[in-house]
Amino acid sequence: MKTILKKSLSIKSTAIKSIVLTATLMSLSAALAYAAATPDELPESAVEIFRMAPGQQEAFLKEPARTEAAMTTAGLTQSQLFIHEDGASWDFVLVKPIGQDKAKWKIANDILHKQGEPTGPDYFFMIRKMIAEHTDTTAIGPTTATAYLASRKTQ
Repeated sequence: MKTILKKSLSIKSTAIKSIVLTATLMSLSAALAYAAATPDELPESAVEIFRMAPGQQEAFLKEPARTEAAMTTAGLTQSQLFIHEDGASWDFVLVKPIGQDKAKWKIANDILHKQGEPTGPDYFFMIRKMIAEHTDTTAIGPTTATAYLASRKTQ
């Protein structure tokens, strides 16, 4: 029994290490790409924080999932989704890159429209049924401290 348990833990440990290593390498490559950006090229993002109405988490996630599929087809960069685990009262944070190709956004919106997704006031009323609280802002990033400091006009 001890041997089986040790093998099982070893396999799980190896799988977890592989996942952590892959995530670390992906994050590092993204950070290096942003660090290489010139000060004028620091990206901007829209940051949205959602606290869902009770029981609406899955229904809500289906909306950005449909948008992600349309964005992929149109060749747009995906938003980053963060899902709450512990602590504060938010459920989801979406970080969306600002300044993507408007023609590609039109393609993505046309795809969603053809699928019968609501727009304008219809979308507003539909999505608000799922949300208890929502806030958004714009931010510089994702970036690194080094790249941001390099963007200063005075050193």
